[in-house]
Amino acid sequence: MAKVSIVIPIYNVEKYLRQCLDSVVNQTLEDIEIICVNDGSKDSSPEIIEEYVKKDKRVKAIHKENSGYGNSMNRGFDAATGEYIGIVESDDYAEPDMFEKLYNCAKENDLDACKSGFFFYYSIPEEKNIPAPVASSVMCKKVFSPTDDFKSLREQIEFFNIKPTIWSAIYRKDFIRENNIRFNETPGASFQDTSFNFKVWALAKRVKLMEECFLHYRQDNEASSINSSAKVFCVCDEYREIESFLNEHFELRAKLDIVKNALKYNTYIWNYERLSEEKALEFLKVASEEFKNDMLSGMCLKKAYPWYKWGTLNFIIEDYEEYHKMRQAEKRGEVYVRPVEDRGNVFARGIKCIRENGLWYTFKRFLQKLKGRICRK
Repeated sequence: MAKVSIVIPIYNVEKYLRQCLDSVVNQTLEDIEIICVNDGSKDSSPEIIEEYVKKDKRVKAIHKENSGYGNSMNRGFDAATGEYIGIVESDDYAEPDMFEKLYNCAKENDLDACKSGFFFYYSIPEEKNIPAPVASSVMCKKVFSPTDDFKSLREQIEFFNIKPTIWSAIYRKDFIRENNIRFNETPGASFQDTSFNFKVWALAKRVKLMEECFLHYRQDNEASSINSSAKVFCVCDEYREIESFLNEHFELRAKLDIVKNALKYNTYIWNYERLSEEKALEFLKVASEEFKNDMLSGMCLKKAYPWYKWGTLNFIIEDYEEYHKMRQAEKRGEVYVRPVEDRGNVFARGIKCIRENGLWYTFKRFLQKLKGRICRK
């Protein structure tokens, strides 16, 4: 059994694949297996994979029809025989000692997951690496359970809100399989790290973060999913997957529903900001409805949000179109003044809110606004 199985999902990356594979086969930890999952590539990626299979017996290939990133990851994880499983994206590359140091840390501390920092990597116009540690030196000294060991809600949310860089970590294979942790098999490469990362943190009992940065995360691949505005609602799929997960692990819902909704706000705002103006409005309408439902569930608590995020959340719930006008004006460098409503308009909006959302929701929103005004006096 290898110490670490490294899964590499591959789809049309001939431009970067050799750099990626070279960085993995040359790891200082030699007792590894390298699982290349070719997701129906149409370029020369399959030939490059087979070249490395012939040169190094540790390299294994899975060739399949195109079925998306989530399916590729599940196939790779299912094939893994190592004690731990790591991931390297095929347009990224790893420092030579990445998996040796992650594995040693995981073994010394009997970890379910060990996560390190990474580099934002740019190859154009000139090569540049910007370190991105995941935690402070104090935080990195601890072994902890993400669901049980934080003293405050804000601290727990802050931890779960660490970038879901699933490829800067290793995971104990038995932990993954015993808990049936799977990737969401939605089409394409569509932010499936979101729900996977949440499941890992929700179920792990022993986690450690490392200060060091090992993985070089490429920022200038135009084909990367993070650069695609076509995938407007993929983050919604991920939060539906998280909802399903919490339904299956009901004992975690009380601990993590508030956390999940706070994370959803951050993710949805990030997604909104990256979209074109037209697509952003389309997405914001859906986000507003979901935020509204989360608020009605009682699992959106003011203490879980910084004051400015709480204000934005309520703005989007109340009038997502007006919020959109404001943000687009700000992006154009214009001064935006939110319309002041007279009593008649407020009354009309109240009637509209009752019709669209019911009396109970409208009453709750009225009490929240009233409480906010009293607190400001």
